[in-house]
Amino acid sequence: MKNIFFAIVICAILITSCTKDKSVDPFLVQKNQIGLLTDSTQVKDLETIFSNDSVVRYIAGDEFIGSVNTIEIFEKGGAKLLDLSPEEALDSTSVISSVRIIDERYKTAKKISTLSTFKDIQDAYKISKIDNLINVIVVSVNELNASFTIDKKELPASMRFDMNMTIDPIQIPEKAKIKYFMIHW
Repeated sequence: MKNIFFAIVICAILITSCTKDKSVDPFLVQKNQIGLLTDSTQVKDLETIFSNDSVVRYIAGDEFIGSVNTIEIFEKGGAKLLDLSPEEALDSTSVISSVRIIDERYKTAKKISTLSTFKDIQDAYKISKIDNLINVIVVSVNELNASFTIDKKELPASMRFDMNMTIDPIQIPEKAKIKYFMIHW
């Protein structure tokens, strides 16, 4: 009786483990994860995660200045996918602090990508803050820990040159395109 119960339990475990879809969408952007890349991924793990892609690291001249070195991820064909910024420069155990998403295949669960417009962002997420910078505005979404950068060329002429102006979401044209977007961890 004991062996039959044990066999049933093992069969049940095997059946449930076989039916689960363990594959991760490599282009899904979430609050703490982008494909296999998570908020706890260390620099030394990038070669494994992006084994089918090219990982390019630049070494700045002086590691004592404390500058962060951007790590670029390219497809084998040469298309740029991501720019990664580690918390600590030249430290293989450092975790990734921000990810700039370049490739349009990377999408949130609500289908926001670099091809999206301001209206798409506004319809999908609650906008937390809008920062008015020199040449761009940055639209922050806390739900994703994301910031979407829109070039001021997409704005009406009266809004392009006043950096002290507080920009309200209603002032941004719905068709304003995303220049790039970043996830911050």
